[in-house]
Order: sequence, then C-alpha cells, then structure tokens
Amino acid sequence: MTDSSRPLRFDLIAFDWDGTLYDSTRLIVRCIQAAVIDVGGAKPSENDAAWVIGLGLAEALARAAPDVPKEKYAELGARYRYHYLQHQDDLVLFDGVLQMIDALRARGHKLAVATGKSRRGLNEALKTVALRDRFDASRTADETFGKPHPRMLLELMEELEVPAERTLMIGDTTHDLQLALNAGCASVGVSYGAHEPESFDALKPLFIAHSVASLEAWLLDNA
Repeated sequence: MTDSSRPLRFDLIAFDWDGTLYDSTRLIVRCIQAAVIDVGGAKPSENDAAWVIGLGLAEALARAAPDVPKEKYAELGARYRYHYLQHQDDLVLFDGVLQMIDALRARGHKLAVATGKSRRGLNEALKTVALRDRFDASRTADETFGKPHPRMLLELMEELEVPAERTLMIGDTTHDLQLALNAGCASVGVSYGAHEPESFDALKPLFIAHSVASLEAWLLDNA
C-alpha cells in the first residue's frame, strides 16, 4: 500500500503525450507511412516510423523519409496531418491514466506535458480527452525546440518554479529520456509505447514501467 503522507521526492512530473498517456503509437506509424507514400517516398518500416515519434513533426518526417526532397516537406506534413485527422477521434488514453493523474494531483505534485506535438494538436487532444484542467503547464515542439533539446523542460521548470533535481520526466522513447538528461532531470521510461525498453538502459531511467498501473504504483511509492 502506498503512503500518501510521505514527503514528495519530485515536485514536478512532466509527461510525454503520444505513447505515454495517449494510445496513439500505431496510428502515428501508419500515418507517417501513408504520408511518405503519398509524396512518392519509399514506405518506412514500422520500426523506422516508430523511432521518430516524439521528435517535432518536421524533423520526424524528414528522418522517416530520407529520400523525399526538402521541397516536398510541406506537402509531406500536410499529408500526415490529413491522415491523422481522419482517425484522431478514435484515439483514447491508456487505461488508468485519468486515475493516475488524479492520484498524483491529490498528492500535491505539479503536472506538465512535454511533447513533440504541435500546440494545436495538443490542445485538440486535451480537449478530446478532458485533460486540459489536470495539467499545470505544457510545452510543444513548435513553441520551443524538439526533443531531445532541453528547452521545453527547462521552460516548464522555470514557469512552475521547480529545480531540475525536483523534476521527473516520463516518456516512451529515448528522445524523452535524453531530454531529461539534457535538462539535468531524472526520468522514468514506459515500455508500452514507441521504443523498445532495451534502448533505455544507457539513459539511466529510475524505473521502466510495463503498464500504467505499474507506473502509478511506482510513482506513488517513489515520487
């Protein structure tokens, strides 16, 4: 049983969005593949498409489609957004996310989102799943820099007045965990998203969660 009265180790917990809170990895992979094909590029493998999740959209698409010329990047982005919007309303939070978020808020943690999504995309997602009022702040790649550049996490810490040693970043990709390292923060990885957890070891996460339930239990016991 968790002890809700114990002192907090981390005042700020920052979450990645896609693949960490939102069950969107498979859709994003399919949309990247479809967009690349639409503009005449070679279809990226599922692994290659999944690897770029978490980066800013422009960088992600460029890396997933190395044979697509730069003059087609705008069209590539437009085709990705087209495919994604066709199915955005089908996406849901992972089971247990709302319960976990509410438990952490009740414990007194400040909560934030640090995502490679655009501001428009994050706002639409927050509205869709009724999470907007559950986070104290958020940053997107188009407002700052894409991961793993530390800017978005540094800005969140500054806005919420929390030092790096009291901040924890949670994500499903090496980009998220490298972001935490670059910002001087601790991290936790989740294995149910875009990247294989074996790739996390070199980035020294405090824990690797294999489900939202195990993530919540670890956070209530250790954060």
